[in-house]
Amino acid sequence: MKIQLTPASKIALSISLATGLYGISFGALGVAAGLSVWQAVALSLLMFTGGSQFAFIGVLAGGGSGGAAFGAASLLGIRNAVYGMQMNSMLRPTGWLRPAAAHVTIDESVATASGQSDPDEQRRGFWIAGVGVFVLWNIFTALGALLGDALGDPKAWGLDGAAVAAFLGLLWPRLRSREPVAIAVVCALATVLVIPLVPPGIPILVAAAIAAVWGWWGKGPAREGLEPDLDPYAHERRGETSEGGKP
Repeated sequence: MKIQLTPASKIALSISLATGLYGISFGALGVAAGLSVWQAVALSLLMFTGGSQFAFIGVLAGGGSGGAAFGAASLLGIRNAVYGMQMNSMLRPTGWLRPAAAHVTIDESVATASGQSDPDEQRRGFWIAGVGVFVLWNIFTALGALLGDALGDPKAWGLDGAAVAAFLGLLWPRLRSREPVAIAVVCALATVLVIPLVPPGIPILVAAAIAAVWGWWGKGPAREGLEPDLDPYAHERRGETSEGGKP
C-alpha cells in the first residue's frame, strides 16, 4: 500500500530532519558548557526551543550564573508566546492538545503551518513539523551529548567557541534591513564595553535591554523580528521569479 504525502507533510518531514540533526551540536555544546549528559537531554526535553537553549548554554560557557542563563533564554523565548497566540487562533486545539501544541510551537512548526491555506494542511504541517522536530532534536541531542562527553577537553576541539557561532547563525537571518543591522551593531558595542565591568551572563541582558528600548521607541513594524526563522516556500518563490524572468 503506497502512502501519499501531502505538500505540507513533505515540507514538515524535510524540516524535521534538517533541524533535528542540528540537535547533535546542541548536545555536544551543552556538555562542553558544563552540563552533564542527562542535564543536556532534560534541557532539550523541557525547554525545547533552539535559540533559548543555545542562549542558556552560551551564558554558562562564559562563566555566567544559572540565573543569568535563564534570563537570557527567557528573553529569546518570548517570541514563542507570540507564535502561540497565532497558532491558537489558527488551529484551535482543545483538551490535552492545547499544552501539547504549546510545547511544539517553534519556528519550524509555525512556518510550516503558516505557509498553508487549507485548514487541514495547516494542522497537518504544524503537528508533523512540531512532533518531528521534537523527536529528532531530542534523539540527536542525546547523541551529541554522549559524543561531546567522549571528546574530552572542549578547548582542544574548539567547542568553547562554537556557541558564539551558533548565536551568529541564529542572528544572521534577522539582518534583512538597516534597522536590525544597526541594533545588532549597537548591542554588540554595548556588550563589549560592559564585559569588563559586570559578571558573566549580564552583558547579554544589557544588550537585550537596549534592543527592547530601541524596539519600543522605534518606528519599525510591530511584528519585525517575531516572524519564524524559516520560510518553507522560499525555494518555490525563487523558482517562480526565475521562470517569470523578473529580478
